[in-house]
Amino acid sequence: MSSFFYYILPALGGYTLTSMYLLKNPHILHRKKRTAFFARHISHRGGCGERLESTIEAFTNAVEEGTDMLEMDCFMTRDGHVVVSHDKNLLRLTGHDVSISSLNFQDLPLYKERLPVLFYTGHYSTGTDRKFTLLEDVYRKFPRVAATIEIKEKNSQLIHKVSDLTKRYNREDITVWASESSSIMNECCKMNNSMPHGFSLNRGVLLLLLFYSGLLPFVQLKEDLLQFYLMSIFNRTYIAERPILRNRLFIYLVEKITMRKSLFKHLEDRGIQVHLFVCNTDEDIKAALDLGATGVMTDYPTLLSDYFRRNRNQE
Repeated sequence: MSSFFYYILPALGGYTLTSMYLLKNPHILHRKKRTAFFARHISHRGGCGERLESTIEAFTNAVEEGTDMLEMDCFMTRDGHVVVSHDKNLLRLTGHDVSISSLNFQDLPLYKERLPVLFYTGHYSTGTDRKFTLLEDVYRKFPRVAATIEIKEKNSQLIHKVSDLTKRYNREDITVWASESSSIMNECCKMNNSMPHGFSLNRGVLLLLLFYSGLLPFVQLKEDLLQFYLMSIFNRTYIAERPILRNRLFIYLVEKITMRKSLFKHLEDRGIQVHLFVCNTDEDIKAALDLGATGVMTDYPTLLSDYFRRNRNQE
């Protein structure tokens, strides 16, 4: 027992103090990452609260409002076109119970005239543009606007085509791979490691374990971006379908574990951008920025632009 006090406790104390110091001074061990973009204003699905989601009209509106980054998801049609769409099955978006992969691009149905805003319960969006958008058309129209592209299915052909289009339009430096799945993310990075990429779900959990164990300051991180929910939107502006995400105790615990300003500041100091989403009220935008988010993702690009204009001290 005496050896424990004489040797182990001082070692643990030294480790803790060193970890705390390096958490606040990561430049001592790590070179700061330098991405070609800095995204303060991110438009979720192109700003799907103001226009129909993932349409050229939505993306155009967001860019005109000064967005720094467009967030989108991609799937592939039967005839090999990469389409921007959050859903693989089109029932919610069009009323037709078919998948994108079962149709040729020219046969895709039109969006409904009005769609609910998923992250702002009780609100709806409309627009004059009801056509599905090709990723290539987004690249062509907005050649130097940063984008984060989530890949939701392990489809090597889709990943290859997204990579090829990104190379062809010379935007590998401003286009981010995103996926919750570690296996999909690994395949994306293997296909094109010139593109920056975000944390998968498993890597995010590992990030938290490293943070709470004190090991984070000593570990290299390959990711360039962390995108995560602002937990305070749950059961308020966003009512999730999964029962566990409607459990207030569960959300409270996840919020306490994940929404750590010291973690976000450490990542920022290492050049890893932190985007919190989906913030559709002034209250949520302020909360995200107060937590140390370097960027805010919203369904309402006009709202976010107005907030930044009114609160320039938080820019």
